[in-house]
Amino acid sequence: MIKQIMPLSLIVALRFFGLFIVLPVLSIYALEMEGATPFLAGLVVGGYALTQAVFQIPFGMMSDKFGRRHIIFFGLIIFIIGSVIAALSDNIYMLLLGRFLQGAGAIGSVVSAMIADLVREEQRAHAMAIMGGTIAMSFAVAMIIAPIIGGNWGIDKLFWLTAILSILAIAVLFTSVPKPPRIVHTYTEEESTILQVFKDKALVRMYVTFFFHWLIMTMAFFIIPLVLTGAIENGGFGWEKAALWKVYMPATILGVLSMAPAAIFGEKYGKGKEIFMISIGAIVIAFIAMGFSNTAWVFGVGVVFFFIGFNMFEPLLQSFVAKFARVHQKGAALGVANTFGYSGIFVGGLLAGWLMQHYDRGVMAMVVLAISAVWFVWVFTMPSPNNRGNIYLPLDLFPREKVHAITSHPAIVESYVNETEQIIVVKYNKDLIDEDEVRGMLS
Repeated sequence: MIKQIMPLSLIVALRFFGLFIVLPVLSIYALEMEGATPFLAGLVVGGYALTQAVFQIPFGMMSDKFGRRHIIFFGLIIFIIGSVIAALSDNIYMLLLGRFLQGAGAIGSVVSAMIADLVREEQRAHAMAIMGGTIAMSFAVAMIIAPIIGGNWGIDKLFWLTAILSILAIAVLFTSVPKPPRIVHTYTEEESTILQVFKDKALVRMYVTFFFHWLIMTMAFFIIPLVLTGAIENGGFGWEKAALWKVYMPATILGVLSMAPAAIFGEKYGKGKEIFMISIGAIVIAFIAMGFSNTAWVFGVGVVFFFIGFNMFEPLLQSFVAKFARVHQKGAALGVANTFGYSGIFVGGLLAGWLMQHYDRGVMAMVVLAISAVWFVWVFTMPSPNNRGNIYLPLDLFPREKVHAITSHPAIVESYVNETEQIIVVKYNKDLIDEDEVRGMLS
C-alpha cells in the first residue's frame, strides 16, 4: 500500500507546500503592491479558497468521467501558470489573478478519489493518514523556511519555488503513480448526475462536517499568529514572527502523532463517530485556552490541543466520504466535500476578521464554542460511518449477473467489478445484514 500511496501523497504535499509557504509573509508582500488596499491584500491571502470551492466539484466529476491522472495533470498545469503569474506580478490585480489561478487547480478531491481507487476500504483510513501526515509536514516546513527565503531573496522567489515543485509533482505523477484499477459498474447516466451525491443523508452529514472543520481551522490560524505577535498592551504576547515555530513545531508533531490512533480506532475498531466527538472536545479545550489565557504557555497548550483535535479528523474525513459514495461518484462526492470545506475557509476568514476587528479573542472563542456545540450534536446524530462493509469475491467463481441481481435487496448498497484484480465487490449495510447472509444469497 505504501508504494501506491506515497507518490500521490508527495504530489499533494508539494502542491500544499506551494500554498502554505507564502502564507506567513503574503499579506506584507501584497500590501507593498501597486494599487493594494488591506481588503485586496486579504483577498490575496484567502482568495484561492474561493476558486478551490468553485472548481472542486467540476474537477471531481471530470475525473470520474475522463480518468484521475489526466485531471491531476491539468490541475497542476493551472497551478504552475498561477504561480508564475504571481511571481511576475508588479501590481495587486496581477497578484490576485495568480492566486485565483493557483486555487483553480483544484486537484485535492481527485487525488483523494484516486487513493480510494487504489486502496481497499479497510486500508483507506491508513492511506488518508499517510497523505494527511505529508501535508502536515509540508505545512511545518513551510512555516519555518518561508520567512528565511522571503526575507533574504524576495517573496517572489517563493512563487518560483512553488512552480518548480509543481513541475516535480508532474514528473512523479507520470513516473511513480500506478494506474488505478479498471472498474465496471451498471449505473445509468441519470444515476451519475451531481444531484445523486446529495441524496445520501450520510454523505450530506459529512459535507457539513467538512464545512465546520475547515471553518474553525481558518479561525484558529487567524488568531494564533495575531495574538502571539500582538502588542502586550493589546492583549498579545509580543513574540517576534521568527519565534512562531516554537509553537507550530511541537503542535504539528503532536498533531501528526495523533492521526495514527485516530485512524486505528476510527476504522479498525469502528469508532469513527467517537473519534469525531473527541476531536471536537479537543478543539473546545483549545479555544478556551486561546480565548481566555493570560500567559503565552497556556495559549501554546491551546494551540497544541487544536492541532491534535484538527489532525484526528484528517485520516477519517476523506475516507468516510469515499466509503459512503458509490463507486462511480467518488470524485464528485469528494469534490462536493472539499467545496464545503473551502467554503468554510472563506467564511471562517471573513468571520474571524470581523470578530477581531469589532471584539476580542474572548468573543471569538465564545463564537467557536457555540459552533462546536452545534457541530457536536450534528456528529452525534449522524449514522455510523463504519456501518458499511465490503465482500470481495473472485470473478471466476461468482457470475457477475447473479451478483448484480442482489443489489435490489435493501441491505445491499451496491456491487461492481474490478476488472484489473478480477474481483467482484459487494458493499452492504452491516446494520441490516451480515457477511454470511450476503454470501448465502449468492449460493
